[in-house]
Amino acid sequence: MLLALQAPLWCQAQTTVPTPASVAPAGQSAAPVQAAPTKEPAAAWKLVSSIALPKPGVASLDRRGTLYVADAQNNVRQYGPDGQQLNTYSPPLPGHVAQIEAWNTTKVLVFYDDRQELLLLDRFAAPISQLNLLDLLEGTARATTLSPNDRIWLLNESDLTLRQFDPTQPRNTRNTPLDLLIGRSQPDFRFLREYQNNLYLVDRVNGIYVFDNLGNYRKKLPFAGLTTIGFRGDELYFLADGAVQLFHLYNLTQRTLALPLPATEVKQVLLGEGYAYIFTSAGIQVYKL
Repeated sequence: MLLALQAPLWCQAQTTVPTPASVAPAGQSAAPVQAAPTKEPAAAWKLVSSIALPKPGVASLDRRGTLYVADAQNNVRQYGPDGQQLNTYSPPLPGHVAQIEAWNTTKVLVFYDDRQELLLLDRFAAPISQLNLLDLLEGTARATTLSPNDRIWLLNESDLTLRQFDPTQPRNTRNTPLDLLIGRSQPDFRFLREYQNNLYLVDRVNGIYVFDNLGNYRKKLPFAGLTTIGFRGDELYFLADGAVQLFHLYNLTQRTLALPLPATEVKQVLLGEGYAYIFTSAGIQVYKL
């Protein structure tokens, strides 16, 4: 941080990166800015360990720096901040892990898009509960995330709405139509995450739609071509132009962090407070920042 995906939720490079202040509020066009993002050298990365994990899938970090990642068999593997393996969850039924959300303080959400099922794990990767979205939703969920208040946001691709559920009831608590926002475009929604009282919906075609924590639309960030994003402190980050792009959420500045590996080898990057994780087809490299 999705229904049967055509491609994994890995960061995809885009050909151009918008300037930092080209943030478009509702109903307005983005204004160009001449200033280029600041660049930081790859020397900031210090390799500390490597995790052998062929074709790693979607992944997420919790606030303690624990890493959760789906392997090629759709097991959920848990690693310590330095790359030490801790636990593994193997589902009793096969299913494709489309998203893992570990930012919540007590629970890890795992979304199986092919089964339209949500699984909640505890901090030891042990199952807590399951929720079948087919029992709650007339349509197909494309992306989902867990709020700090333990409610669940999801994107219903069938009717183009953002919905929030209370899994303890369960019942629909909020509903935000998206048809007026996207107009006649053909959106490709890939990722959903609530962070610092805002909800971020990644549309690979149009950019990143930003809502408040009640589902009210605020603005759109013009970063197209993405399939996932991450957050670190007050910055949003993603892979583009062969580097990690970091966009400050409040002062709208942008900086670029060069990769320690050839960009063609990098499938995904996660940034924690003390460690960073670079995903390749062979596994995960753990770096000290």
